[in-house]
Amino acid sequence: MSVGYSFNSHEPVNQQIYRKLRQEIVCCQIDPGALLSEKEISLRFSVSRQPVREAFIKLAEAGLVQILPQRGTFVKKISAERVADARFIREAVELAVVKQAAEKCDAEHLFQLEDNLLQQRRAALHNDRLEFLRLDDAFHQQIAQSTGNLLAWETIENIKATMDRVRFLTLEEVTPPVVLIEQHQIIFNALKAQDSDAAERGMRDHLRQLALSIEPITAQNAAWFE
Repeated sequence: MSVGYSFNSHEPVNQQIYRKLRQEIVCCQIDPGALLSEKEISLRFSVSRQPVREAFIKLAEAGLVQILPQRGTFVKKISAERVADARFIREAVELAVVKQAAEKCDAEHLFQLEDNLLQQRRAALHNDRLEFLRLDDAFHQQIAQSTGNLLAWETIENIKATMDRVRFLTLEEVTPPVVLIEQHQIIFNALKAQDSDAAERGMRDHLRQLALSIEPITAQNAAWFE
């Protein structure tokens, strides 16, 4: 985004600034320890400081920044402990969701998931990690939507920002997209077969991939971790 950015009129400005800064932190475009200036961000988006301040508060709640009075707002290093806690909560919610989805997922939702998988393969082919990460999120969101339980995805999205930073780092070597696509395909096949036990197993194996990745990714990117 730059000066003159056109905001979506259907979403509060502070939320849109939050989402953009969240994306840049998650995708390693802003380094740990970097100072986020209210003045500079407000100029960048051509807005007053109030929505920027509100966006900073949401980033702090997501565990991405630390707001220090009289000093400023700084991007935090990744906490392996927070990643583990978020993964535990996400697993509990998504296992329940995917079992329900196996019973409720209709033809329209299956078509959306299958199309998403096709787009994932295209993103992987073009080595577009940012697009793949977006599609990965959309895949999980679509599963939640198939159950009609929108609060489940909102809960997951609110806790997974720190997880997403690790997910992005792992896409290069530790857990390449082709591995994740295979896991998504297993989940999709189980949903299509209305096999709730297989769907639960597939989702559990998929989400626990992050636990296996945290040690090697920490070793490769020590400066990014607490």
